[in-house]
Parts: sequence; structure tokens; C-alpha cells
Amino acid sequence: MKFTLRQLQVFLATAHHENISKAAESLSMSQSAASGALKELEALYDLKFFERAGKRLKLNELGRQFWPRAEALLAQARELEADLLSHRDLGRLNVGATLTIGNYLAVGIMADYMAEQPGARVHLEVANTRTIVERVLAFELDLGLIEGELNHPDLELLPWREDELVVFCSPDHALAGKEALTDQDLREAHWIVRESGSGTRQTFERGLHGLVPELDLALELEHTEAIKRAVEAGLGISCLSRVCLREAFRRGSLVELPVPHRDFSRDFYFVLHRQKYRSPGIERWLELCRAPVRQPIQ
Repeated sequence: MKFTLRQLQVFLATAHHENISKAAESLSMSQSAASGALKELEALYDLKFFERAGKRLKLNELGRQFWPRAEALLAQARELEADLLSHRDLGRLNVGATLTIGNYLAVGIMADYMAEQPGARVHLEVANTRTIVERVLAFELDLGLIEGELNHPDLELLPWREDELVVFCSPDHALAGKEALTDQDLREAHWIVRESGSGTRQTFERGLHGLVPELDLALELEHTEAIKRAVEAGLGISCLSRVCLREAFRRGSLVELPVPHRDFSRDFYFVLHRQKYRSPGIERWLELCRAPVRQPIQ
């Protein structure tokens, strides 16, 4: 075997950063050592993986084809090293989850996973669907738990569980207690909504298809808890997952507004890169997610 794992590390870091200096810094190497390793890798096979434009190094077509295979090989090497160091599978995982899933479902799954494997290291990143998908595509996350639907040739989308959004308001709101909202009620209300790029916003707009341009979107917030507090304060009505509203409905601090003629159903999904090596840790995480649902953490 001509190439080294260090050369693959330099290649991958350069692909991520598009800059040899930043790649070297991320690997705690000198710039000259990183540049030399990349040149050696290309010279070994008389190939070029990057188009050089000033200080930026952009992957060419060959580099884009090589990237996922190098990523998968290095992931297996890291797993082997972890096993050799600890004499067991520590199940190191980088997991991404959207806000609804991360705040109300993923923490319980992570607790089960780490209880099974004492010493396991799990990093949970919580962001909107768009950000999670971008990081899975860049091999920065092992897998993502998302709310939104997508179609990308490099990604595999696996159905996980059903969910639904619920329109709600404060108990003192003028619409509270109505048996069913009409489209006119929806037009006249002040709305507090999630940001564009979130799975919740995607489902909200699909459920209110044909009506969205006429709605008064008074506030756009990135966090579900902030939206709930704003609705409790009487600033408007909103639409979020039932998963994150159960406790507030139980306490009576928020109340559901029925909209029977609109469909807010959706699915949660796993998203994985098709070229990503699926370690035993990834497979076990998927199994735990599919196990009987835990009570959501409030």
C-alpha cells in the first residue's frame, strides 16, 4: 500500500477547509508538512484532486469521487484504534438532531446508548434541518435525526416515526375555546413561527398551502421554547410539534386550536451519507431509536 493514513487525513482536512493552512492547523501540523503530504499523495498516483485558485483548493471531479471513500476508510481506522486502545467498542458517535428531536427525544436515546456502553463518547449537535443535512453531507456528522423531507443523491433518508404539528395559543387568547378554526381565523391571527430551513417551518407551510402569503407572520424565532413563551405572553398563535407541547397542554399554560381541514402530519427521519461507513455504534443507535418510545424529557 503506497498511501498513508496521514496523507488521507491531510486530503480530508483540505477538502473540508479548502485551504492548506487551515487544514494543517486542524491536524496540528506545519503548513509545509501538510502541503508535502498532499503533494506526495497526488504524486504517488500521478493524479490531481484539487483545482488551485489562489489560496483556495476546490475539489475537482476526481477529488469529489475520492472523498467519501477516503472518509469511510479513515472512519474504520479510527474505530480500530479506539478498540485497540480500550479493548472494547466505545461507540464514538457524532449525532445531529433538529431542535424538536434534540430537545425532546434525542437526549433519552443518548442516555440509553451511553448506559449500554460505559465510556462511550457521543457528541450531540442540535440545529435546524438544513444545517444538519449540510454537516452529514460534509461527513462532519455520522448521522442526523431530522424533521424535514429532502431528496439528495448522496443521502439516504430512512423513516423513523410519525409526528404532527399542532396550532396553539394562550388560554386567554380570543381564539381559545373555538371548536375549529376557519381559514379566515388563520388569516386574521398574528403568527409566531420557526425560521426558514427548519423542518417545522416546512411542514407548517405545507399544511397551510395556498394560505401562507396571506398570513401575518409577526415573529420568526429559532427556538421552540422561545416560541412557546411568546405565545404564553399573548403575542400570537403558533404551530409546533405535539412532542414539545404535551407538558404545556397538561399544565394548561397553552391550549390546542383545532384546524381539522388542514393536514399537519409528518415523519421524523434518519439521514445518513450513502458512502458513510456504518459502524456498530451507528447501527446500535438506529436500533435504540426504533425501540419503544421513551417518555419525552420536559
